[in-house]
Amino acid sequence: MVAGAMRIFMSADTVGGVWNYTLELARGLIEAGDEVVVAAMGGRLSADQRQAVAAIPGLTVHDSALRLEWMASPWTDLERAAGWLLALADTVEPDVVHLNHYAHGALDWPAPSLVVAHSCVYSWHQAVRGCLPESRWNRYREVVRRGLRGADLVAAPTMAMLVDAARYYGPFRSARVIHNGRRPEDFRPRAKQPRILSAGRLWDDAKNIRLLTAVAPSLPYPVLLAGEQRHPDGGEPALTGVSLLGRLDQAGLARQLGEAAIYCLPARYEPFGLSVLEAALAGCALVLGDIPSLRELWDGAALFVEPWNEEGLRHTLTKLCRDDQLRHAYADRARHRARRYSAEAMIGGYRGTYRQLKEERSAVRREPQGDRPCAS
Repeated sequence: MVAGAMRIFMSADTVGGVWNYTLELARGLIEAGDEVVVAAMGGRLSADQRQAVAAIPGLTVHDSALRLEWMASPWTDLERAAGWLLALADTVEPDVVHLNHYAHGALDWPAPSLVVAHSCVYSWHQAVRGCLPESRWNRYREVVRRGLRGADLVAAPTMAMLVDAARYYGPFRSARVIHNGRRPEDFRPRAKQPRILSAGRLWDDAKNIRLLTAVAPSLPYPVLLAGEQRHPDGGEPALTGVSLLGRLDQAGLARQLGEAAIYCLPARYEPFGLSVLEAALAGCALVLGDIPSLRELWDGAALFVEPWNEEGLRHTLTKLCRDDQLRHAYADRARHRARRYSAEAMIGGYRGTYRQLKEERSAVRREPQGDRPCAS
């Protein structure tokens, strides 16, 4: 290892945007000289995911089908995962443990631990359903609370998400916001076509894709949807009036974003929205759900619509399709704002946090323990 480099043991969720975030961060850490070992949970890696791992020299990933705390009946798997994760950590001998899930934040780790609050069931339910989840989720809440309170530091990609995490599971020992980031060179504008794109977990009501499909037939531009339609626990929404692209790898999604004139995500809940950042880098004009996290990141650089306002979404998208000057102006604004959320800034934020955690742990070990009587 180079001078000042660290060894990071990281958990990852193979479902959704957390996986892409993990790869982006791991790639940057390795390029900075660090060593990264990832333990993946939530499902075995797909062929595309294995290919993406292989494209990052030096990255080691151990995958599993072990269920995460937000999945159905995860408790036996979580107990098994605790032993699996600790055994891997003992082998890795990390300087820092970086967890992208909650359940194991309070384990007796061999290094200081950081837990990232990417999203959670309680804040999701409040935003999407307008109430807290039913009592069967009480055990989930206790597991998440214990994990977050047990971590040396809790991070979140927006202040909105950090506030929600503290509301439902706090207080925490220490906390901070570290924005997610992407590399501009991976999402370049192409020759724009008259089309509207949305992407993500299409089964997730938080994305509010049904609102977009409701207005799609009356819009001047066709609507294309990219992403997984089937829920991990089974079932999928019926989506009509749109073109379904299926789940795309990064290159395929980047191509679609580069060609789309407009990116629309009328989300009810989105703690960061990695796809929004990717769309902005690719030169799309943005139409987003008017929620605190997306306002925090994109206010002044996107058009916002209340997530329940079908007529408002139809009007905004129609106006943007028909007004070239307005559309180009908002595309430029979005691309300029996206520069704030670079992979370089994200990696710098995490490396600084890792160093802080490592130094604090070393300082505790160096503290004098006070006078002790001699043994008699």
